[in-house]
Amino acid sequence: MLASRILSHIFGDMDVKLSEVHGMAQRGGSVVTTVRAAETVHTPLIADGEADILIAMEYLEGLRYAHALKPGGRAVVSTQKIMPLPVLTGAAPYPSESIENAILINALALASEAGSPKAANVVLIGAASVLFDFPDEKWFAAIEAHVKPKFLDANKKAFKLGREAAKKE
Repeated sequence: MLASRILSHIFGDMDVKLSEVHGMAQRGGSVVTTVRAAETVHTPLIADGEADILIAMEYLEGLRYAHALKPGGRAVVSTQKIMPLPVLTGAAPYPSESIENAILINALALASEAGSPKAANVVLIGAASVLFDFPDEKWFAAIEAHVKPKFLDANKKAFKLGREAAKKE
């Protein structure tokens, strides 16, 4: 949710709509958020095949939502794999498909390097930032607006590490 708030902030004066679906997040499930920005946005929902960018905090989630991308859309995906119960019990294999047009980032490792594994979401925002035409100062202002001061240094470093990794990808 922090990542979606940072993205929402970056668009400044544009009309921005944010949608969050928490589902079973309190029990370890995923949270799905959408951010839409344009001169006028009528709905926060994005139809399948119309998303410009997909950011996935876990590889299987990236696979699960890759259908949302429009042709030529880009995905920024953490290489972290959290094994679902059917995989853990041996009832199903972990999917072997790849995600087309994806920037794959070891977000957890980079966040740990930045000083906080919890900053993996900001690592991915940093990686996604290469797909936007906003200066670093604007990104840092968005991070400062949404991250508590005591976590700011680690999150700024996480952003930089994600951005650098994406440029190499």
